[in-house]
Amino acid sequence: MTAFLHDNFVPVMFAGLLVFLLTGFPVAFALAATGLFFGFIGMEIGLFPDNLFQALPLRVFGIMQNDTLLAIPFFTLMGIVLERSRMAEDLLETVGQVFGPVRGGLAFAVVLVGALLAATTGVVAAAVISMGLISLPIMLRYGYNRSIATGVITASGTLAQAVPPSLVLIVLADQLGRSVGDMYAGALLPSMLLIGLYLLFIAVVAVLRPSWVPALPPEARIYREDDGASGHRSLLALLLVVGLAAWGWAQVHGAVLNPLLGRAAETPAPTDEVVVLSTTVAALLALLLAALNRGLRLGLLSRLAEQFTFVLIPPLVLIFLVLGTIFLGVATPTEGGAMGAVGALIMAALKRRLNWTIVRQALENSTKLSIFVLFILIGSTVFSFTFNAADGHIWVEHLFDAIPGGVIGFLVVVNLLVFVLGFFIDFFEIAFIVVPLLAPVADKMGIDLIWFGVILAMNLQTSFLTPPFGFALFYLRSVAAREDYTDPVTQRRIPAVTTAQIYRGSVAFIVLQVIMVAVLMWQPQLVTGNIQKAVEGDMDAIRQQLMDMPVGGDEAQDSPWGNEQGDGAAGESQAGAGQRGEAPQTDAADSAAKEEDPMEALKRQMSEGKR
Repeated sequence: MTAFLHDNFVPVMFAGLLVFLLTGFPVAFALAATGLFFGFIGMEIGLFPDNLFQALPLRVFGIMQNDTLLAIPFFTLMGIVLERSRMAEDLLETVGQVFGPVRGGLAFAVVLVGALLAATTGVVAAAVISMGLISLPIMLRYGYNRSIATGVITASGTLAQAVPPSLVLIVLADQLGRSVGDMYAGALLPSMLLIGLYLLFIAVVAVLRPSWVPALPPEARIYREDDGASGHRSLLALLLVVGLAAWGWAQVHGAVLNPLLGRAAETPAPTDEVVVLSTTVAALLALLLAALNRGLRLGLLSRLAEQFTFVLIPPLVLIFLVLGTIFLGVATPTEGGAMGAVGALIMAALKRRLNWTIVRQALENSTKLSIFVLFILIGSTVFSFTFNAADGHIWVEHLFDAIPGGVIGFLVVVNLLVFVLGFFIDFFEIAFIVVPLLAPVADKMGIDLIWFGVILAMNLQTSFLTPPFGFALFYLRSVAAREDYTDPVTQRRIPAVTTAQIYRGSVAFIVLQVIMVAVLMWQPQLVTGNIQKAVEGDMDAIRQQLMDMPVGGDEAQDSPWGNEQGDGAAGESQAGAGQRGEAPQTDAADSAAKEEDPMEALKRQMSEGKR
C-alpha cells in the first residue's frame, strides 16, 4: 500500500478531493481537508519531511494581506448599491423606449442594459433577476419568442463575468500572478466584441424571423412630444454632437495626457485608454448639455433625449472614471473599486434612494462574498501546498505532453475541460482549483497568461448558461411565471414560462460564447494588443554593460556586499514607479549623478516603448 501511494500519490489525492466534494462538504473546507489529510499521510509514509506545513501559516497571512483582493468587496459594494437603488429599472425602461420602435428593440435594450449592469453591479444574480422581473413580462406581452426572450436575459446577465471591472478577472489575475489592470485592458475589446456578437445575432433574427422579435406598438411608447413626435431626432442630434466631441478628444488625447503622465510626446497612447477617456468626455458633455437644457428651459432636447441622458450617463461616467483611472495608472484596481463604491453611494443619494437599509444590505452581502472568496482561496492554498510538495505540477505537465497541436492543442483541451466542469461547479471553484494547476503549464509553453486568463473568463461565462446547473437559468426560473396569468395592460391570458423554454433559449448564446473563445484562440492580439508589451533588448549589450558597470563609491568597495541596501531601495522605488502609467521620480542631483552610469543607460534602454 505504501509503495502504491508513493507511485500514485497525486491521482489518489485528486480522487480524495472528488470524494470530499461528492459528500456535499463545502468546497473551501473540502480543499483544506484534502490538503491536510494527504499531507499527513505523505509525512507518515516518508514522502514529505515532518515540517511540511511549517510555512503554511505564512501563506495564509499572505492571502489576508493581499491588497488586490480588496477590490472584490469594493466592486461588490458598488454593484449592490446601484442595483438596490433601482438603476436597472430606470435603464430598462429608458433604453427599451429608445429601441422599442424597431424590430428586436427590446432584445437590443436587454443586451445593452445587461452590459451596463455587468460593468456596474458585476453580479450575475442581480442582473438576471432584475431583467427577468422587468423585461420578460413586457417581451411576453408583445409576442416575443419565448426562447429568444429568456436566452437574451440569461446571456446578458452573464456578461458580468467578462466585462471589466469583473470579479472573475480580479480572481484570475491573482491566480495567474498578473496585473489586474492588464487583465482589464486585455478583456475590454473581447467583451465589447461579445456584446456586438449578441446584437448581431438579434439583428439576424429580426431579419429572418421578424415575428419572433416584434417592435413595440405606438401606444406602448411613453416619451412623446406635445406634437406627437417620438423625440428620436433630438436624441440622434445629441449623440452626433457628443460623438464629434469624443472623436476630437481622441485626436488630442496623446498631446494632452502624455506630458502629464511622463510619456514621450511621440509615444502613442494605448487604445483602451483613448476609448475609455474619449467616451468619458462624450458622456460628461451630454450630461452638461442636458442639464443646461433643463435648467435654462431651452427646449432644445426632447423628453426622450433628456431621460436617456439623465438615466444612462451617470452610470456610464462612473464606469469610465473607474476604468479610466486604472488604465491611466492614476489608481490601482483596489483604489478604483473604492472610488466606484463611493460614486455609487453618491449617485444613489442624489436620486434620493439611499437609506440605511440599502447600505446595511450592501455591506452584509459584500462581506459575505469576500469571506466566501477568501475561504475558498485559503482552502485551495492548503490543497496546492501538499499538491506541489508531491510534484503535482510536474504530473499535470506530463498529462499534456502527448497532446498534439502544441499551444492550440493545449488550449482546446483546457477549454473543453473548463467547459465541462462549468456544467457542475461554480466559476470561483474552477478559478481556485483548476487554474493554479494549469497556469504553470501554460507559462512553460510560452502562452501569455493575460491571453490565457481572458480566454478562461470567456469560457467561464458558459458555466452560468449550461444546463442542468447553469446558475443564470436558475435565477430566471425563480422569477419567471410558473402559471398562466392575465396581463394587466392587454388583459390577455399569458401562458407560463417552462423550464424547457429557458434551457432552449440558452443554447444559441452558448454557441456564440464558444465562437468568441475560438476567435480569441485564433487571434491573440485581440487581447495582447491592449496590454503592455515586454521590451526586447540586445542581451550581449546588456551583459557587457553589466560587466563594465562601476561598483560604486569607496564604501561600497570596502564592503563585500557593495551598496546593496541602497541600490535595492532605489530599485524598488524605480520598480514601483514603473507600474502602469507612473513615472519614476528622482531629484535633480541624483539625475545629474547618474547621467554617465551604465545601469541608468540600461534602464532607459529597457524602458523604451513602455506606456
